[in-house]
Order: sequence, then C-alpha cells, then structure tokens
Amino acid sequence: MILVVLENQRGNIHAFSKEAVAAGQSLASKLGMDLSVLCMGENASTLKEQASDYKVQNLILADHDMTSTYSADGYSKVLSDVIKDLSPKYVIMGHSYMVRDFLPRVSAKLDIPFVSDIISVTYDGDSPVFARQVFNAKLATNIQSDSSSETTLLSFQSAAFSSDNIELGGSDAKTVFEVSINSDDIKSSSEPEFQESASGVDLTTADVIVSVGRGIESQDNIPMVESLAEAMGAELGSSRPVVDMGWLPSYRQIGSSGQAVSPNLYFSVGVSGAIQHVVGMKGSKNIIAINKDEEAPIFEIADYAVVGDLMEIVPKLTEELKK
Repeated sequence: MILVVLENQRGNIHAFSKEAVAAGQSLASKLGMDLSVLCMGENASTLKEQASDYKVQNLILADHDMTSTYSADGYSKVLSDVIKDLSPKYVIMGHSYMVRDFLPRVSAKLDIPFVSDIISVTYDGDSPVFARQVFNAKLATNIQSDSSSETTLLSFQSAAFSSDNIELGGSDAKTVFEVSINSDDIKSSSEPEFQESASGVDLTTADVIVSVGRGIESQDNIPMVESLAEAMGAELGSSRPVVDMGWLPSYRQIGSSGQAVSPNLYFSVGVSGAIQHVVGMKGSKNIIAINKDEEAPIFEIADYAVVGDLMEIVPKLTEELKK
C-alpha cells in the first residue's frame, strides 16, 4: 500500500499535498499497489471532505484535539502510529516547511529511510528510482530504497508532479484511525507562523508571479517591476542576486535556496535563468521571459520569449495593462 499524507494550508489542502496525491496515484498505478490518503492534524475533517473526490482505495481520518494545531511531536506521534498499524510500502508528502520539520522525526522514531526533496521518478523494472538534487542543484543523484525496508518515507519537491493530473472518482472506503496521544507525547510547540515565512508572503500559492533578476540593473528600478506586478494582480518574486544585493527581501527569492513555485503564469523580467533559479520555477504552467540577451538560458524553457530592453518594455506594458 502507498499512503499519501495531506497537509493543511489555511483551511485547504496544501498545493504540495495535491501534487503528492498525483505522485501517489502514479506510483500506485506503476507498482500495482493500493493507494490510501491520510487526513491528520489541523483541519483534518475539512481536508477529508475536500479529498473525497480523489480516486483512492481508502480515505483515512486521524483527528484529535491535541493535534488541531501543529507540533512536531504530535504530528510525528500520530503518523508513526498510523505507519505501525498499516505498514505502507511508501509514505508520500509534499516537501513543505512543516514536512522538513517533523518527517525526519518519524524516520528516527521508526528507524526507516527518508528520501527527501525528490524531483522525479523513473523505474528499474518494478523498482522506483528517485532523483534528488545535490551540490546546490548543480547535480542530481538517483536513490533506490533498500528492498529490506518495509516502509520508506518520500517527500516530493514542488512541481515534480502536477495536481492537474489527479484522477477523480472517489474513495472505495472511508475509515477512522483511533488516535492515542496524551500531553506527555508533546514536549514542544511551534510559533503560529511556522509553516510560512513570517512576512506572510507565500509564493507557492501564487497564481501569477512577476520575477525580477539582475537585469533590472538598480534598486531604483524595482518600483517599475512592482507596478507591473500590481497591474497583473501578481506576486513579486526574484532571483538570488537581487536578494543578495539587498534590493528585495529573502522571502521573495525563488530557486534552490529560496521558494519552489508552480504558478499558472511566471513572468520573468531580466532573469538570466541560472540552473539554481530554474529548479525553483520549472513547474510553472506558462513562462514568459524578457531579456536583452538572446542567448539567456531562461529562453530555453520559456513558452514566450521577448528579446529586448526591459526598461522600455515594462513601463509600456504596465501602461497598457492599467488601461
């Protein structure tokens, strides 16, 4: 059995969790396994309702008052108990901030392997091969779980799978897992803003992003791109050089050392397209890029490429959008 664990995001299924469901369905189909979805923690009952249309064999609810707010101790206790009871072959989650915090504890508690931040899956016969990035995303390495491991924990990087590919059809069964937890199990607590950046800007949920790169030339030109983003109803993102120079705060950074995003539209302005940036936005549904260098790497993945001076193009585009 494959088990996908859903995460709450402001009362809805986290975008990464939807991608994890698509990953679980893909693995289950390839490996001929049943797929179950676990709703636990904050807003567990609401997540169960939202997941009721997903094509899975079992939809499991593990709800308890003591896990209604996030704590690494509480979440790891509940998930560990579920794994011990159900013995899934793979447990899948999206590679979110919360997962990075508590899933390693589950690995340590149960002494089972954890393959994190997976970017793709291939197959060696009936054995899945998981690829993850190393050396600051300059290389990728392949990992296979030991055949002797009864359970392997997996977390997938944003856009490794697309939530558009989720199969609908409803669940064959709905069950309730009896949670056994008490105050002695929870020795830590997390600040309310733990799951997201303290700024409140979560680029992972943005539908449209305007991203600015070093081609903007000066901090004085940042307001020009902010005006474009406002006219488009978009969030503002950036490449690492812009953050390193102090022109925008770090929570705006997209890439291997920033946020990984997959909006419907990614509008790149003056971004060259270094691999460290591309790995954070390659899952975008549509990519538009403006750059005066026709050899810029960003054009290799752009759906629409504009070769020209952004200083001339952006103000005119903003003016037309505001009309």
